[in-house]
Amino acid sequence: MERYSQLKKGEKGAWLSIITYIILAAVKLTIGTLFFSDALRADGLNNATDIVASIAVLVGLRISQKPPDANHPYGHFRAENIASLIAAFIMAAVGLQVLVEAGRKLFTEPEAPDLTAGWVSFICALIMFVVYRYNKKLAKDVNSQALVAVAADNRSDALVSIGVTIGILASQWNIAWLDTLTAFIIGLLICYTAFDIFQKATHSLTDGFHERDLNQYKASIEVLEHVEALKVVKARQVGSSIYADVVIEVSPDLNVRDSHRIADQVEEVMRDEHQISNTHVHVEPSEETKQS
Repeated sequence: MERYSQLKKGEKGAWLSIITYIILAAVKLTIGTLFFSDALRADGLNNATDIVASIAVLVGLRISQKPPDANHPYGHFRAENIASLIAAFIMAAVGLQVLVEAGRKLFTEPEAPDLTAGWVSFICALIMFVVYRYNKKLAKDVNSQALVAVAADNRSDALVSIGVTIGILASQWNIAWLDTLTAFIIGLLICYTAFDIFQKATHSLTDGFHERDLNQYKASIEVLEHVEALKVVKARQVGSSIYADVVIEVSPDLNVRDSHRIADQVEEVMRDEHQISNTHVHVEPSEETKQS
C-alpha cells in the first residue's frame, strides 16, 4: 500500500510539469512568431511535446496505482514504461518536424529576431529550473523512475532555453542565421531525448537489467550467515519497482523453519540495502555439504 501512496504523491510533479509546459509553450510560440525567432518557436514546440510526455507519465502513474487483478497478478506498474514509449514516438515526430523546418530556413535569408524573444526565453529558463528542482526532490522522495525522467527533461528544457537566449542575443550582431541554427540544434535535442526515453522504456519492457546492480545484490547476499552458495540472482524493472529472484544454497541439515528464516534475511537485506520490496527467494540444499 505504501508504494501506491507514493505513486499518488508523484502525480503532483506530473501536474506541475503539464501546467508549466502549457503556459510556456503558448508564450514561446506566440512571442516567437510575433518577434521572428525560429529558435523560440522551436523551443515552444519542444515544450508542446513535453506536455504529451508529462501527460503520458501522469496516465502511467494513475494506471500503476491500480491493484493486482486476475489478469495482472503482479499489478500494473509497467504502465509507466508503456506511457513513456508512446511519448517517445510523439516527441520524435515533432523533433523531425523542427529539423526539417529549420534545415529549410538555413538556406534562406532569415530576419534577426527581436531582443524581446531573448528576455522571454531567459525568464522561461529560470521557471523551468525551479520546476526541475521540485521534481528532482519529489522523485527522490517517492522513488519514481518516471519522475526522475520528468525532472531530467525539465533540466534539459531549462538548458535549451538558455541556449535559445544566447542564440537570440548573438543574432543581434548581423548573424541572424544563428537563431535558425539554434532551432536546428533544438530539433536534434528533441530527437535525442526521444531516443533516450525509447531506449530506457524498451530496456525495461524486455526485462533488461544492469549487471553492475546485480553484482551489488550478490555482494550483499553472499556475506549472510548460513548462505553457503548463491546460485542465481536475477532482477527486472517493473515500472518504478524492482522484482528480484534469488536462489541460495544452505546446509541440508537445517529444518524448514531455519531455512525460511534465512530466506527472510535475504529479503530484509534486499529491502534495507537496495530498496527492493519484491524479492522471491528459493532455498536449496548445499551440494558440497551433501557430498561431504
